[in-house]
Amino acid sequence: MCLICDRIEMIKNGENPYFVKELETGYVVIGDHQYFKGFTLFLCKRHETELFHLDREFKMKFLEEMSIVAEAAARAFGAEKMNYELLGMGDAHLHWHLYPRRAGDLGGYGNRGKGPVWWLPMDLMYDDSTRPDPEQLDKMKTQLLSELRKLM
Repeated sequence: MCLICDRIEMIKNGENPYFVKELETGYVVIGDHQYFKGFTLFLCKRHETELFHLDREFKMKFLEEMSIVAEAAARAFGAEKMNYELLGMGDAHLHWHLYPRRAGDLGGYGNRGKGPVWWLPMDLMYDDSTRPDPEQLDKMKTQLLSELRKLM
């Protein structure tokens, strides 16, 4: 079973507390863990494993919407730079990881505080202490939704 498809079903059933907004090609959600404050995902509505599997029109719209979501996350969470990931070896369903980044956010794990998010040990990134509480989550969703509405 596909974890991303499961998360989308939760959205459709009103059971995904991280859901922010439905767009034409995907769903915007706040990440379960927030070591990088504002970590956002954009889940493709179609279960495909590769961008090149999408027809051109849908692919171009998906990329455009991902860019809008990234801009909204950057504005909502005060990013100095955005990191974009579309990997899929863990969950083979198109989905973007959008990380708002700030100077020094890797602590001592990067080269003078700079580097990709995966330089951070996974046990720190996915530690339960990085999960937003319900109040924090609501605030983050409100901030992101506000910026999305301005851009769309």
